[in-house]
Amino acid sequence: MKNQAQTAQLTRRTFLCSTVCALVAARLPAAERLAPAEPVIDIHQHTTYSGPTNEQLIAHQEAMGVTKTVLLPAGKYYGLDAECGRNDTVVELARQMPDRFVFFANEVPDLPEAEAEIRRYLKLGAIGIGEQKFRVGTDSAHLEKIARLAEEFQVPVLMHFQHGRYNTGIENMHKTLEKFPKVNFIGHAQTWWANVDAKHDQAVLYPTTKVTAGGITDRLLSDYPNMFGDASAGSGLNFYKRDPDHAREFLKRHQDKLMFGSDCNDTLGRGLGCEGAQIMANIRKFAPDKRAERKILYENAKKLLRLS
Repeated sequence: MKNQAQTAQLTRRTFLCSTVCALVAARLPAAERLAPAEPVIDIHQHTTYSGPTNEQLIAHQEAMGVTKTVLLPAGKYYGLDAECGRNDTVVELARQMPDRFVFFANEVPDLPEAEAEIRRYLKLGAIGIGEQKFRVGTDSAHLEKIARLAEEFQVPVLMHFQHGRYNTGIENMHKTLEKFPKVNFIGHAQTWWANVDAKHDQAVLYPTTKVTAGGITDRLLSDYPNMFGDASAGSGLNFYKRDPDHAREFLKRHQDKLMFGSDCNDTLGRGLGCEGAQIMANIRKFAPDKRAERKILYENAKKLLRLS
């Protein structure tokens, strides 16, 4: 009886998601339902992100002009501190709209069941691991466990760096990169983007000062082929705003290593109320040329994630 009830619940959820997807497409103006002139991959979004429904998420991505979205689940606990949906929620949406959504697998890395949980969803089609946003060190045994899984399945790991809280000790990240040279890591969040500055004070999460090039992030991207960057959320937007001249040179220097992500929970998808839309506008503003812009908005993610 339990299996029958679970099957019925899944069938109802599948029907509701299909209905929602159709309603979203119908409500959008004809001009907005047309495919964008150029494809865009958003490598950082979440289900139920601080409240928005799947319907609102779909409409948000449509409004931004995103053609493929990577859904990053939470683990068993904490909801990534933003009420984000777990593994089952991202699988459900990706299966309903496989042309629009793909998904990663995730779990709290210091849980005994973490490896089995992530392995399960990798076998179900996850194309990466993350968002790893948990209280472990960058050279810890817990992160090594995640890296070994990524190496086995040949998928990247997306990491949230936040001083004193998540993936701590960014100055030690090079040890993991050297120990797992076949695993691609994607850096994201406050401490990752603050450390573009060689003079950064680690206690400051959103610095506003001019940047002295050559910080930890700059060096990791330059020195390690398996390190990439995700300039999403308020931290990514702050990177662009704090020193536009530096941002322009940084994009030129690392145009093969950077990817677009939104990681915003608004329901607009456009204008000043949407961090993702602002980040996309800044990429177009600061990219040295059209070729670099296309790399950051589409080609780098397509290659790294092996998307067709």
